[in-house]
Amino acid sequence: MIPRTALTLAAALASLPGVATAQAVSENRVDVQTAWSVFVETDPRECWVVSRPTKTVNTRGGQEVQVRRGEILLYVTFRPESGVAGEVSFTGGYPFGPESKVRLQVGDNGFELPVDGEWAWPDSPGTDARVVEALKAGTEAVLTGVSARGTTTRDTFSLLGISAALDEAQKRCTN
Repeated sequence: MIPRTALTLAAALASLPGVATAQAVSENRVDVQTAWSVFVETDPRECWVVSRPTKTVNTRGGQEVQVRRGEILLYVTFRPESGVAGEVSFTGGYPFGPESKVRLQVGDNGFELPVDGEWAWPDSPGTDARVVEALKAGTEAVLTGVSARGTTTRDTFSLLGISAALDEAQKRCTN
């Protein structure tokens, strides 16, 4: 199952710092709050916040290794027409191992996220809500996954600005 967002990965990437932008795509970004960008799509109406990791460590057999990965992004999405309010998703930039889960740690709060291909997300709206509350209360989120090739990845995201970004996205996607 692909994450439940109409957002194309290219649209989010094109508006993040350090990535070339196309005019039409960058118009979807409506705000930036420290480490988090806010995007809005109007048809259908959808709002999301997204960030890249501040640190990434890849290990195999206990040793740090260099690996090729695609984009690594953490999202929270709002889709009022579908009743979605604060859906968390993560793409690790590689296919996760079959039957594996991504571990999301925010302070003392830990969550296991089921995976499908290169994506992971909480298993229910209730878990989404608990993750969002932890993100808003934390300073960093660490997501640890295992690739189909057996590489363990540990991606650290700054949570500076996430509360303001979430407030902005939610405000723009309130019915």
